[in-house]
Amino acid sequence: MSYLIAAPEMVSAAARDLASIGSAIGVANASAAPTTVVLAAGGDEVSAAIAALFSTHGQAYQALSVQAARFHEQFVQALSAGAVSYAAAEAANASPMQQALAVVNAPTQALIGRPLIGNGANATTPGGNGGDGGILFGNGGNGAAGNPGQAGGSGGAAGLIGNGGRGAAGGAGARGGHGGAGGLLFGNGGSGGAGGPGRQGQRRDRCGRRRRRQRRVVGRRGCRRHRRYRRHGC
Repeated sequence: MSYLIAAPEMVSAAARDLASIGSAIGVANASAAPTTVVLAAGGDEVSAAIAALFSTHGQAYQALSVQAARFHEQFVQALSAGAVSYAAAEAANASPMQQALAVVNAPTQALIGRPLIGNGANATTPGGNGGDGGILFGNGGNGAAGNPGQAGGSGGAAGLIGNGGRGAAGGAGARGGHGGAGGLLFGNGGSGGAGGPGRQGQRRDRCGRRRRRQRRVVGRRGCRRHRRYRRHGC
């Protein structure tokens, strides 16, 4: 048996689309109404027989179109009623489910500050870390981006089953946040955040020292690493 997930808003949108299609079909049927009475092209028997044949087909088409329009209207009504029923069922189940989940998560939330089932909260303060997901099931929350010079927030870790939260980008000159760990049994780790743009570093010479403004002349031996150079910035 396959599982079915219904979104009431999408069902309502489909019902509206079908209603607009029915209106277009009704306009086309009204345009075809003159085909029910086709005048003969001439006064002979052949022309009269051809006109009668086409008129018969036109009348049959109109009869079928009336039945199709009635069926279409009933289908649209059933689809609209289904959307209302789905929305009412979700509203009726939302409150008891939330209450039951709060009762289940209360002990672990009080002891270790982490729910048993549920997703971790996303960080809202700059550089904040995302909350950890539920111990049994839940995804980690995403970290928040850091201010200039501040590292990005790390993503929250998942429990047994779930995906880790995404690390956030770091501020200027700071690293990005670490991605949260995936579930122990099943789940993917979160992606790490990008590092912020770095500052312009100081230029150094070949010996690793800061370059001086004026070059100085050294002897033939020079420095130990670059003895073959007589003039350089060391």
